[in-house]
Amino acid sequence: MGDKPNGADGHRARLRHRLLDGGGDALLDHELVEYLLTLAIPRRDTKPLAKQLISSFGGLGPLLEAPPEVLRREGLTDGVIGALAIARATALRLLETRTEGRPLLSSWDALGDYLQAAMSHGQIEEVRVLFLNAKNVLIANEAMWRGSVDEAAVHVREVIARAIALGATAIILVHNHPSGDPTPSQQDIRLTRDIVDAGRHMKITVHDHVIVGAQGRSSMRAMGLM
Repeated sequence: MGDKPNGADGHRARLRHRLLDGGGDALLDHELVEYLLTLAIPRRDTKPLAKQLISSFGGLGPLLEAPPEVLRREGLTDGVIGALAIARATALRLLETRTEGRPLLSSWDALGDYLQAAMSHGQIEEVRVLFLNAKNVLIANEAMWRGSVDEAAVHVREVIARAIALGATAIILVHNHPSGDPTPSQQDIRLTRDIVDAGRHMKITVHDHVIVGAQGRSSMRAMGLM
């Protein structure tokens, strides 16, 4: 047995033991970031920086979602930015594996968790489409466009054409609201109904349109809007 660690080393050891013994829930958000930063900045007290980042970005989710150029403006090095990026990528990959090879309709909560983590803190509206086969297993998860959904006719053609090209028999629409409020807008409702109508003619089922935001997520099917 070595000497008992003191100072910063002792603090990091205590964080590590809490993490290993109690899992992620044993650490506060800033402590998770603090411990992560120690891997990129091994000889520095990272607690003040972790608290500053959580405060500046408004939480752990927005921090991990922030693009590299924004993080660089905060004075972070590429080593630190890489550590944050790998944490986000690993978390998303873990959530994604909970739905791989399974019918998505029977993995709805896992799918919702993945979509929430992947898209809810985005600063630009993005529409993704999940293309499914006849067993409702995911074929492809693709970003179709970013920005406004006003050009509904163009987007309807894009979605249906891509579904046909992939041989998909069903789709799930997903997009984020940067405002944080996942309530569907009139444009969201109109676009969804147009895609449902177009899909019906091509024997492509639209299972749902899920909207995610920092305040939660909504299902247009559950809300009776499609």
